[in-house]
Amino acid sequence: MSASTNNIKVVCRFRPMNSIEQREGSDIVVSFDDNLQTVKMRSSLASGPDKDGFTFDRVFPMKTQQAEIFEYGVKGIVKDVIDGYNGTVFAYGQTGSGKTFTMMGADIDSEDLRGIIPRITEQIFTSIVESDPHLEYLVKVSYMEIYLERIRDLLNPTSDNLQIHEEKSKGVYVKNLSDYYVGNAKEVYEIMRQGGQARMVTATNMNAESSRSHSIFLITIQQRNTETGAQKTGNLYLVDLAGSEKVGKTGASGQTLEEAKKINKSLSALGMVINSLTDGKSTHIPYRDSKLTRILQESLGGNSRTTLIINCSPSSYNESETLSTLRFGMRAKSIKNTARVNAELSPAELKDVHRSIGGRTCYLEIWRASRTR
Repeated sequence: MSASTNNIKVVCRFRPMNSIEQREGSDIVVSFDDNLQTVKMRSSLASGPDKDGFTFDRVFPMKTQQAEIFEYGVKGIVKDVIDGYNGTVFAYGQTGSGKTFTMMGADIDSEDLRGIIPRITEQIFTSIVESDPHLEYLVKVSYMEIYLERIRDLLNPTSDNLQIHEEKSKGVYVKNLSDYYVGNAKEVYEIMRQGGQARMVTATNMNAESSRSHSIFLITIQQRNTETGAQKTGNLYLVDLAGSEKVGKTGASGQTLEEAKKINKSLSALGMVINSLTDGKSTHIPYRDSKLTRILQESLGGNSRTTLIINCSPSSYNESETLSTLRFGMRAKSIKNTARVNAELSPAELKDVHRSIGGRTCYLEIWRASRTR
């Protein structure tokens, strides 16, 4: 199958000011161009190229609706995954910047408030119903979190130290991670709720429900053509990263402090991978420096269609964190991925290959015989 090389798509979403920022008397320090591609910061911390603004595939201002993020940043990737490509959507930003709201939403059952993952689920099953009658599909899901550098199965929480393996046929995967076949969107929603309840969440000064882990919701779609027997498999990784933290602001101590250290270390490893992929001189990419970057190896510089959603605050109270997030997004948009369809040959195609190999073997034997005369 042919492969196509594309930069990963980077979109930037700003949430409205929250109660903490309003209480602190902070101001909005961001502005957007008319094309909604560039954001500028009025900040004394901005220097050099920062002053010219940060340009992404799309910038979404504070009042952007959930559906707009999905339509622009995600819908195309889901179509590709149904057609056998790998895809990744991941949300990055400081704690309390709106990552979980973007990915999961405030209410799965609400058309306005549900996030990207419920919308993806609807798109998948609608596409299957509307597909050609000679195409059959199997859909399965898994749900995991990386907490304190340990991989935990959110659908079987007693499995809390799963290991990463790599095989030529499967690539990088988490061994013994449970998966469930699903037949409609409601079944997926139930699994999402079950896994979400098991996720590590703690209140901090910055966020009443701060995610203390990276969560990865994996959807695998297997397509089979009943006329030819050809098969394709697409894997969609949906990643809600734990928020980067300034310990002084969050008031972290004890276990929460240890969590913050592990989160920041893991995000630092992600930053190092992105730096190595984009600096033009690195020969080694440090994917193995963290569980997160190892699992996302194909998503960053590999076989995947990838969208990164950077989530930001518009407030002067968080301007240093927002500036850091924008710089992260600018580096990431230079990453190039080479995506290809994950396909298995149909019986007819396999027969043609064997016939071709057989013919070449025959020619080789004739050639060898002629050389020995």
